[in-house]
Amino acid sequence: QVQLVESGGGLVQTGGSLRLSCVASGRTFSRYAMGWFRQAPGKEREGISCLRSSDRRKNYADSVKGRFTMARDTAKNAVYLEMNSLRPEDAAVYYCAIDGSGSSCQIGAGFHRYEYDYWGQGTQVTVSS
Repeated sequence: QVQLVESGGGLVQTGGSLRLSCVASGRTFSRYAMGWFRQAPGKEREGISCLRSSDRRKNYADSVKGRFTMARDTAKNAVYLEMNSLRPEDAAVYYCAIDGSGSSCQIGAGFHRYEYDYWGQGTQVTVSS
Protein backbone atom coordinates (compact mmCIF):
# COMPACT_ATOMS: atom_id res chain seq x y z
CA GLN A 1 0.00 0.00 0.00
CA VAL A 2 0.98 3.56 -0.62
CA GLN A 3 -0.20 6.58 1.28
CA LEU A 4 -0.18 9.99 -0.37
CA VAL A 5 -0.80 13.11 1.64
CA GLU A 6 -1.30 16.47 -0.06
CA SER A 7 -0.96 19.82 1.62
CA GLY A 8 -0.50 23.46 0.75
CA GLY A 9 -3.93 24.35 -0.54
CA GLY A 10 -5.74 27.46 0.55
CA LEU A 11 -7.29 30.73 -0.50
CA VAL A 12 -5.36 33.00 -2.83
CA GLN A 13 -6.19 36.04 -4.92
CA THR A 14 -6.17 36.00 -8.70
CA GLY A 15 -2.60 36.28 -9.87
CA GLY A 16 -1.24 34.78 -6.68
CA SER A 17 0.79 31.66 -6.07
CA LEU A 18 0.58 28.47 -4.07
CA ARG A 19 2.85 25.50 -3.64
CA LEU A 20 1.25 22.12 -3.15
CA SER A 21 3.11 19.22 -1.61
CA CYS A 22 2.49 15.51 -1.81
CA VAL A 23 4.38 13.15 0.47
CA ALA A 24 4.40 9.43 -0.21
CA SER A 25 4.90 6.64 2.29
CA GLY A 26 4.61 2.88 2.32
CA ARG A 27 5.48 0.71 -0.64
CA THR A 28 8.21 1.88 -2.98
CA PHE A 29 8.55 1.40 -6.72
CA SER A 30 11.67 1.15 -8.81
CA ARG A 31 9.92 3.06 -11.56
CA TYR A 32 6.91 5.25 -11.13
CA ALA A 33 5.08 8.26 -12.40
CA MET A 34 3.47 10.88 -10.24
CA GLY A 35 0.56 12.95 -11.38
CA TRP A 36 -1.40 15.96 -10.24
CA PHE A 37 -5.10 16.05 -10.99
CA ARG A 38 -7.78 18.50 -10.03
CA GLN A 39 -11.54 18.44 -9.78
CA ALA A 40 -13.79 21.46 -9.68
CA PRO A 41 -17.42 21.19 -8.51
CA GLY A 42 -19.60 19.63 -11.19
CA LYS A 43 -16.64 18.80 -13.42
CA GLU A 44 -14.65 15.73 -14.24
CA ARG A 45 -11.31 15.16 -12.57
CA GLU A 46 -8.65 16.34 -14.98
CA GLY A 47 -4.95 15.63 -15.10
CA ILE A 48 -2.75 18.68 -15.19
CA SER A 49 0.81 17.49 -14.75
CA CYS A 50 2.91 14.39 -14.39
CA LEU A 51 6.48 13.38 -13.79
CA ARG A 52 8.11 10.09 -14.69
CA SER A 53 10.95 8.71 -12.60
CA SER A 54 12.77 6.81 -15.36
CA ASP A 55 13.68 9.84 -17.45
CA ARG A 56 12.39 12.72 -15.31
CA ARG A 57 9.95 13.61 -18.07
CA LYS A 58 7.33 16.15 -17.16
CA ASN A 59 4.11 16.87 -18.97
CA TYR A 60 1.64 19.64 -18.42
CA ALA A 61 -1.89 20.24 -19.57
CA ASP A 62 -2.29 23.24 -21.85
CA SER A 63 -4.45 24.92 -19.22
CA VAL A 64 -1.50 25.18 -16.79
CA LYS A 65 1.53 25.13 -19.05
CA GLY A 66 3.84 28.02 -18.32
CA ARG A 67 2.18 28.75 -14.97
CA PHE A 68 2.55 25.50 -13.01
CA THR A 69 5.75 23.60 -12.35
CA MET A 70 6.07 20.10 -10.96
CA ALA A 71 9.14 19.02 -9.07
CA ARG A 72 10.21 16.15 -6.87
CA ASP A 73 12.47 15.57 -3.90
CA THR A 74 13.39 11.91 -3.82
CA ALA A 75 15.04 12.24 -0.41
CA LYS A 76 11.73 13.37 1.05
CA ASN A 77 9.54 11.08 -1.09
CA ALA A 78 7.71 14.19 -2.14
CA VAL A 79 6.48 15.92 -5.25
CA TYR A 80 5.46 19.53 -5.47
CA LEU A 81 3.28 21.65 -7.68
CA GLU A 82 4.29 25.29 -7.85
CA MET A 83 1.30 27.25 -9.08
CA ASN A 84 1.74 30.81 -10.28
CA SER A 85 -0.55 33.36 -11.91
CA LEU A 86 -3.56 31.59 -10.47
CA ARG A 87 -6.94 32.19 -12.03
CA PRO A 88 -10.46 31.64 -10.71
CA GLU A 89 -10.78 28.68 -13.06
CA ASP A 90 -7.89 26.99 -11.24
CA ALA A 91 -10.05 26.61 -8.13
CA ALA A 92 -10.53 22.93 -7.41
CA VAL A 93 -9.57 20.08 -5.16
CA TYR A 94 -6.08 19.02 -6.15
CA TYR A 95 -5.02 15.39 -5.92
CA CYS A 96 -1.70 13.69 -6.36
CA ALA A 97 -1.49 10.14 -7.57
CA ILE A 98 1.14 7.52 -8.30
CA ASP A 99 1.46 5.06 -11.15
CA GLY A 100 3.51 2.18 -9.82
CA SER A 101 4.41 0.91 -13.29
CA GLY A 102 6.02 4.14 -14.41
CA SER A 103 4.58 3.68 -17.89
CA SER A 104 2.29 6.70 -17.94
CA CYS A 105 3.17 10.33 -18.45
CA GLN A 106 3.67 9.90 -22.18
CA ILE A 107 3.99 13.03 -24.24
CA GLY A 108 0.86 13.59 -26.27
CA ALA A 109 -1.04 10.81 -24.51
CA GLY A 110 -2.99 12.96 -22.12
CA PHE A 111 -3.65 12.22 -18.49
CA HIS A 112 -5.70 9.18 -17.55
CA ARG A 113 -7.01 8.40 -14.09
CA TYR A 114 -6.95 4.66 -14.75
CA GLU A 115 -3.18 4.70 -15.08
CA TYR A 116 -2.73 5.69 -11.45
CA ASP A 117 -2.90 3.18 -8.64
CA TYR A 118 -2.97 5.27 -5.49
CA TRP A 119 -4.45 8.65 -4.70
CA GLY A 120 -4.23 11.21 -1.97
CA GLN A 121 -7.21 12.72 -0.23
CA GLY A 122 -6.89 16.07 -1.98
CA THR A 123 -6.28 19.63 -0.95
CA GLN A 124 -8.61 22.53 -1.71
CA VAL A 125 -7.43 25.50 -3.75
CA THR A 126 -9.69 28.54 -3.85
CA VAL A 127 -8.92 31.55 -6.05
CA SER A 128 -10.76 34.78 -5.39
CA SER A 129 -11.40 37.21 -8.22
